[in-house]
Parts: sequence; structure tokens; C-alpha cells
Amino acid sequence: MSRTRRAAFAVAALDPAGLAANLDRLAEILHACVHEGASVGFVLPFAFDEAREYWRGKVAPPHAAGSRLLLVAAMDDVVVGAAQLELDGMPSKRHHAEVSKVLVDPRFRRRGAGLALMREIERRAVAAGRWLLTLDTAGDAAEALYRSLGYALAGAIPLYARNAFEDRYEETRLMYKDLRRA
Repeated sequence: MSRTRRAAFAVAALDPAGLAANLDRLAEILHACVHEGASVGFVLPFAFDEAREYWRGKVAPPHAAGSRLLLVAAMDDVVVGAAQLELDGMPSKRHHAEVSKVLVDPRFRRRGAGLALMREIERRAVAAGRWLLTLDTAGDAAEALYRSLGYALAGAIPLYARNAFEDRYEETRLMYKDLRRA
């Protein structure tokens, strides 16, 4: 019986200075993922400058304010993936956080980076008092990862987002996990 060896990834939270220092690498990963068809909110054509602006304009402000956690996975000191945990500030939802933009450089996929990022997201969520995690996904491989971690399907929304390559709309699947039962 042969087993696929999983690479060892170091997963860490970036502070605002770390985000600034890794901005280009994070943009490279996002750009590559979109060009591979990832349903993460962008469509082609998608320029590298747009990827940089996403991190600078959409992620950096809530990250600096403390309402968004940004994790990166690195292998041999090279950032190969990222994931975000959005901490909702509404009083009725202080138990909840949303996982978003779990991105792995296509050259490093299926080696365990996504799994390492998700495990650390969950650990950090618990540490922040967040026991209900939600996410949405349109990818079968991503959904399989989330299911392997115990995420349940809450439902699907048809015609949710435009396909990255074509002028057609696809469904997204909403998933959740109660970390108290994990």
C-alpha cells in the first residue's frame, strides 16, 4: 500500500506589516487561483493589479481593524496559501465567524496546505470564542475538503455568482460547522 506524503506547512497569522510585506505574493496566489477558475468573486479578465488592490483595499482595512484574521501557509519560507476568518461584530452573532478566500497556489494544491489552513482557522476561531463557522463554496474539491473536516451542507443558492471564464451563473453551496461538536 502506498501513501501520499503530505508536505509540512507552517501556518501563521499575518499582522498588518506582514500583509504589506507579503502583498505581492498574496496577489500572485489570488491571480493564479482566479485564472484556474476559482469561484472567489472575480472574473476574467483579471489583472495582477486587481489582485493587489483586493488585498490592499478589501482585506487590509478590516484586517488592521481586527475584524478579519488573515492566515498564510508556507512551505520552505514560501507562502503557498492563505485563508481569512471574518469576525462578525454584531452582538447577536458573537459566536459566529465566516471562513473566506481559502486560496492555495495551484502549483501546491493537494499537498495539505488547505487542510493546514482550515485546522488553524478552526483553532483560532475557538480561541476567539467563535464556535459556529460558515462558508460558501462552488468547487467540488473544496467542498470535499470541508466535508472531510466535518462541515455540513446547509443548502445551495442557484445562480449565485458568475463563472470566472464564461458569461453564465453558477450555484454556491453554504456550509457550516459547530466547533463545539468537533
